[in-house]
Amino acid sequence: MQLEIKNLSKRYPNGVQALQDISLTVPTGMYGLLGPNGAGKSTLMRTIATLQEADSGEIIFGQIDVLHDKAAVRKILGYLPQEFGVYPKVSAIDLLDHIADLKGIGPAKHRKDVVAALLQRTNLYEVRYQKLGGYSGGMKQRFGIAQALLGDPKLIIVDEPTAGLDPEERVRFHNLLSEIGEQVIVILSTHIVDDVNDLCNQMAIINRGQVVVSGEPTILAETLRGKIWRKVIAKAEFQQTTSQFKVLSTQLRAGKTVVRVYSDVEPQGDFESVPPQLEDVYFNAIRSTKSIASPFAA
Repeated sequence: MQLEIKNLSKRYPNGVQALQDISLTVPTGMYGLLGPNGAGKSTLMRTIATLQEADSGEIIFGQIDVLHDKAAVRKILGYLPQEFGVYPKVSAIDLLDHIADLKGIGPAKHRKDVVAALLQRTNLYEVRYQKLGGYSGGMKQRFGIAQALLGDPKLIIVDEPTAGLDPEERVRFHNLLSEIGEQVIVILSTHIVDDVNDLCNQMAIINRGQVVVSGEPTILAETLRGKIWRKVIAKAEFQQTTSQFKVLSTQLRAGKTVVRVYSDVEPQGDFESVPPQLEDVYFNAIRSTKSIASPFAA
C-alpha cells in the first residue's frame, strides 16, 4: 500500500502559500521529509493527518480518499506531532489506557494487554507507574510513539521527533522508528539531515511549499559526485570565497573555516574533491530556491 499526494496546495488567510502543487508517492517504509523551518512540512503533515483542509489537490491512501473520508483515515492513522503534551501528574500506563479507551480499543482485558505490549515495545514498561511529568524528553517521545501505535495503524506520521534529544535517546528512538517502518508507512518530517540519512530509504526536500528534490538518499548524493569540493580558509578569505563560489556549508575547526562548495569543474584555489553527502544535496537544493537569507550555516 502507498500514499499518493497529487497537486496539493494550501494558502493561509494571511497570504502565505504554505503548499504549492505538491505531488509525492510514499511507499511502505520510512519516508523522510526534509526542509528548513517554515518550508511547509508541518502543513503537509497536518493535512495528511486530517487536521486541516487543503485548497486543492488530493491524497489517496489505498482505497481511502484522505481529504474527504477523514473518519476512515483516523482509524488507520498514528500521529506524533511536533508539540506533544502529556498530563504531568498521570502515570504512563493510566494515560495510555485512557487514550486506548478513547480509540475504542476494548474490552478492558484486551486493552490492558495492548497497553502493556506497547510499553514493552517502547522500553517504558519498567517505569509505567511513574508520573509523566518526571519523564525525560526521550521518554516522553517514546510515550508519544506508544500512543501513536495504538490501534495497529497503517500510516504513522512523526513531526520533528528527535529535536532536543540527547545522543543516547536519539539512537534509541531511531531504532524504534526503524523497527516500526518495516511493516507500515512512517513519514518522518524533520530538518535534521542525519535523521533522514540514517533511517529513510526514500525522501523529499521541501522548500517554500514546493518539492525541490525527491528520491533515494544514496542516489541523490551520488548525483553530486565530482561536484563537491572542500577547502580550509582563513577568516579573512570568507567573504571573497562566498562571493566567488557556490558555498553549500561551512564549519569552524580550530580557528579555521572549512568550506564545501558546489562546482561542475575543479575550482581554482587548491580545493580538494570530496565524496558527496546528503547534507550537500540538502544545502544545494535549499540554496537553489533562495529561501533563506544565508545558506552558509553548517
